[in-house]
Amino acid sequence: MSKSLSLRLVSLLVLSAFSALVAAKPALIPSPPQVSASSYILIDVASGEVIVEGNADERLPPASLTKMMTAYIVESEVAKGRVNLFDEVPISVKAWRTGGSKMFIKEGTKVGLENLLKGVIIQSGNDASIALAEHVAGSEEAFADIMNQQAIELGMTDSGFQNATGLPAEGHYSTARDLSILAKAIIQDYPEQYPLYAEKFFTYNNIRQPNRNRLLWRDKSVDGLKTGHTNAAGYCLVASAKRGDMRLVSVVMGTKSEEARAKETQKLLNYGFRYYETHKLYTAAESLTTSRVWAGAIDNFSLGLAKEVVVTIPRGQKSELKAQIDIQDPIEAPVEIGQEFGRLTVTLDDKVIVDQPLVALEDVSLGGFFKRLWDTLTLFFVGLFS
Repeated sequence: MSKSLSLRLVSLLVLSAFSALVAAKPALIPSPPQVSASSYILIDVASGEVIVEGNADERLPPASLTKMMTAYIVESEVAKGRVNLFDEVPISVKAWRTGGSKMFIKEGTKVGLENLLKGVIIQSGNDASIALAEHVAGSEEAFADIMNQQAIELGMTDSGFQNATGLPAEGHYSTARDLSILAKAIIQDYPEQYPLYAEKFFTYNNIRQPNRNRLLWRDKSVDGLKTGHTNAAGYCLVASAKRGDMRLVSVVMGTKSEEARAKETQKLLNYGFRYYETHKLYTAAESLTTSRVWAGAIDNFSLGLAKEVVVTIPRGQKSELKAQIDIQDPIEAPVEIGQEFGRLTVTLDDKVIVDQPLVALEDVSLGGFFKRLWDTLTLFFVGLFS
C-alpha cells in the first residue's frame, strides 16, 4: 500500500470516529430564557412535565384568567347533561350592570348558553360570566363555591375563587402552576369545546370584538387560551400551542403590557419546542413482561402499567433513557387484575424520571389441590437451595 493511500485511510478512520463521537453527543440545551413576569411556567400537556418555571407557586390575582374556571365548569355541566348549549339563559340586572369587559347583553332578555360561553372565552365578558354562573348555580356566590370545589378536584392547591369574573376581590387568587393544571384539564377533558379558545372574533348584538390573545394572529401553532388584566394583576396570558405531536401550555402573570405578555409567552413556547421533545414510552395495559406465579391455575401471567407513560426530555436524548423492571418474588396465587407486583423505573443521566407500579394484567385463580401441593414443595426447595 502506498504511503499516500495509507495517510488517506488513516484520515478517513479518524474522521469517521470523530463524526460518530459528535453524533453520539446529546444536543446542547441552553439555560431557559429570562422572562419579565411576576410568575410563569411552561408545561407539556401530554406528560405534565414542567419545562420552565419561575415563582410558579406565588399566589397572585388572576384577573380574567378566572374565566377559564368559569368556562370549565360550564363545559363540565354540558358534558354531564345538566345544562344544554341551546338553553336560553335569562339575563339578570346584576349581570347587565357588571363593569369591565362586556359582551353587551341586556337585562330582561334571554341569551343562548353557547353564545354566552363564546362571550366568556372570546370576548372575556364579565356580564356573560355572571349570567352563566347564575344559570348553573343560582347565584354567583354559589358558583364561586363550586369553583373552589372544582379547584380541589383538579389539584389546584393554591387557588381561591370569590367570583366568576376575576374582578378584584379579597381572597381571590391563583398561581401560574394551578392555572397550567386548569388549562391542561380544559384541553384534555372537553376537547369538543376547546376550538372556541382559538376563535379570533365574536359578534353579538351587532358588536364585533376581537380575542385579546395576540398570539392567535402571530403564531399559527397557538390555539388558546385566555388573557387577563387588572391594575393589581398586571397583564396575564395563558397560552397553548401544538407543533407536530407536542402540545405546550405557558402561563405568564404580572407583565407590564399587552405586548409584553405576548412577547414573554412566545419566548417560553419557542424555547420548549426548540429544545425539548415528548415521547410515549409505554401504553396502558401493554404487557411488558411475564412472571412466574406459584399455586395458580396457570404458571405465568402478564405484568404491565395501569396508565400510559409519556416523558418530556431534552432533544436528542431518547437513546440515553434506561428502563429497569423490578418484580416481587415469589408471587403466589390468587392474583387480581391491577394488583401491584413490582415497579418500572426509567432514568436519564442517573435521574429517575418515571417510577410506576407494575400491575397484573390478568386474574390468576388458585390451581387444583395437587397443583398447589406440587408448587408449594417446589417453592420450598427453590428457597432452600437459593
